Amino acid sequence: MKNLTGILLAVTLVVACTKKEAGQTADVQAQSTTGTKLTNNELKIGISQEFENFNPLIASMVATTYMQRMVNRTLVVIDADGKWVPQLAKSIPTLENGGAKVVKLGGKEKLQATWEILDNAVWGDGTPITCEDFALSVKVASSPNVGVGEKESFTQVEKIESVDKNPKKCLFTYEKAKWDFYQLGNFYPLPKQLEEAVFKKFGAQKEGYEKNSLYSKDPTNVGLFNGPYVISEMQLGDHVTFTPNPKFYGVQPHIKKIIVKLIPNTGTLEANLRSGTIDLISSLGLALDQALAFDKKVKSEKLGYEVLFQPSTVYEHIDLNLDNPFLKDVRVRKALNYAINKEDLVNALFEGKQQPAIHSITPRDPWFTADPAKVTVYKYNKREAERLLDEAGWKVGADGIRMKDGKRLSFTVMTTAGNKTRELVQVYLQNQWKQVGIEVNAKNEPARVFFGETTKKRAFDSMALFAWVSSPENTPKSTFTSKNIPTAKNGWSGQNYMGWSNPQVDKTLEALDTEMKPEKRIEMVHEVLKAYTDEVPVLPLYYRSDVAVIPTQLKGYRLTGHQFPETNVVENWNLE
Repeated sequence: MKNLTGILLAVTLVVACTKKEAGQTADVQAQSTTGTKLTNNELKIGISQEFENFNPLIASMVATTYMQRMVNRTLVVIDADGKWVPQLAKSIPTLENGGAKVVKLGGKEKLQATWEILDNAVWGDGTPITCEDFALSVKVASSPNVGVGEKESFTQVEKIESVDKNPKKCLFTYEKAKWDFYQLGNFYPLPKQLEEAVFKKFGAQKEGYEKNSLYSKDPTNVGLFNGPYVISEMQLGDHVTFTPNPKFYGVQPHIKKIIVKLIPNTGTLEANLRSGTIDLISSLGLALDQALAFDKKVKSEKLGYEVLFQPSTVYEHIDLNLDNPFLKDVRVRKALNYAINKEDLVNALFEGKQQPAIHSITPRDPWFTADPAKVTVYKYNKREAERLLDEAGWKVGADGIRMKDGKRLSFTVMTTAGNKTRELVQVYLQNQWKQVGIEVNAKNEPARVFFGETTKKRAFDSMALFAWVSSPENTPKSTFTSKNIPTAKNGWSGQNYMGWSNPQVDKTLEALDTEMKPEKRIEMVHEVLKAYTDEVPVLPLYYRSDVAVIPTQLKGYRLTGHQFPETNVVENWNLE
């Protein structure tokens, strides 16, 4: 998963209603009434989330993923219609078309698939993309010294070798026969001609490769990129400039320069749009109330913009740090959950158009269930919350806050600074929990710190408020299994920031990988969700939608609603 928080997916909160039908393309061509007509010479995009290192193996912030898709591509990807399609690959191998097969190797059942890279796919410096670039990714990601959020996306592949002496025809040998072996949407290649030497020199040091990768040291080196654009300028904390990659294997992009500007205060995005400082507000921009309010202004003032809404696979929630001594008691975790009136929260903040969440899988996913016979549903129940806290030995003190053994029942909820809606959510939750005798303080950090250090290294005291974005039928191993609890020993790899450990969940998710029957997979996922909702390592809040504001003359722009953003087809955007 990616955080909007994942990958880690934090993105700004948006409303869960659809004003633009799924898959609809924004092809309106009316001239903007707010200023000079835009041309393909330049497009300025506003985002509210900070970005980080552009190394595709290391990056975990969704803002980086948003821009990464402009400059780098993978073998396959999910398109805006929710279908897996080839990208760097000529086609997708399957068991049915003979491109993949189950084999016995060393007494174990494994899977082999032949992936063919496009003949004209090259890096920005003209070096052909080959099997060796993908093999390098596996080697780097497998190192215990390199912190990779979705490490198993790479380590599931044991070996990559060329076939028929063709450097672009690659035989992938997977560690086991997995049903989703072809879902390599985050399996990025690394440019061997540039990055192999860095890994050889610094790979033995903890975080040595991350700090010395050319993506960090020389981020405008065109040889690092294979997409329709390259990075021509980068200023962390301010902006990134993209220009067309003349070596791109596909059609050349229409827009000659794209500048992505960081505007961390979401309250000023509209003003920046109206002034012409930016031309477009990305899906990492407006908060819910701002999007709704601006949509009304667009229509009443006949502005030259369109506000797009797209139901998504984004899950807003609070990760609980289970190392916190108070949170080790499941009764306290359940009390926290019961004390949240989610229906009132979405009505108060989202005009009732946002759907309360009951677990990590969204209604857009075939694996979703709301059946109380299959998952535990926590409807608002103040009395039950109080009963559980009483049972756990927490008694109400003179100031209304519960005490036990001389200690206050107090937590800290952290999130990304400058996110207006998340700050409102914090205030709402503080008031809700205070009513049952729980004190909660707020502490916020810049997104780059919150995701790059605090959550990644599980340095939050008790609560981390953010969002995950994923794709349908995405196995939650990176966030649920105990081997994906980030530690110094494993180089802070994994996304199980809660520190949740359930041996049966580990076992079921391992078995899920090799279960070829769809109906059996659904049954297994529901078993995992039952444990997830019973043990409450996370406080679900609501399911979200993507939102963006685009100039009405922009063609070819489509919100996807999943972890592969609209920039995945940036070469199709056209302002003329």
